[in-house]
Amino acid sequence: MCMRRLALVAALTLSASAHAADLGRELPHTLLGKPLTAATAPTIWPDGRGLPAGQGSVAMGERLYTERCQACHGERGTGGSGGHLAGRSRLDGPDPDRTVANYWPYATTVFDYIRRAMPPQAPWSLTAEETYALTAYVLHLGGVLPAEALLDARSVSALRMPNREGFVPAPEARAAGVR
Repeated sequence: MCMRRLALVAALTLSASAHAADLGRELPHTLLGKPLTAATAPTIWPDGRGLPAGQGSVAMGERLYTERCQACHGERGTGGSGGHLAGRSRLDGPDPDRTVANYWPYATTVFDYIRRAMPPQAPWSLTAEETYALTAYVLHLGGVLPAEALLDARSVSALRMPNREGFVPAPEARAAGVR
């Protein structure tokens, strides 16, 4: 049994590494022991600094979501082993629904999270266009964007998330003028 798990981990690692090679860059998890730089692990700020060039549509995001995300997050983001993404219930009840639209203060954070952590078996494997498209689709599911929306660095940083005022910025963010 232990050998099967080891073989699975090795296969997933090789698959992620091969995909990284296809993209022409190393993935952050292959950089253990090496210094991180803005090129290998860029910071995406709430105001949009650090966002890459590119764009993606809700329609493209829906196709990608169906292919790559639906198995974990359910049809239209409504559940599954990865948790549900869609819905906008209130946060002040006994069992708040922490979905993207009602719990994330900045759309740039949605982009950054998808880019860094999804899919779990191959983080950083999505292109900028795929990440913009998936971000657009997830925000559409939450009622933040219309079906015809197109996201890029300028438009994603300009979005006002529904519960943005429900968060208190960290002192460092306030000092930097982020709100």
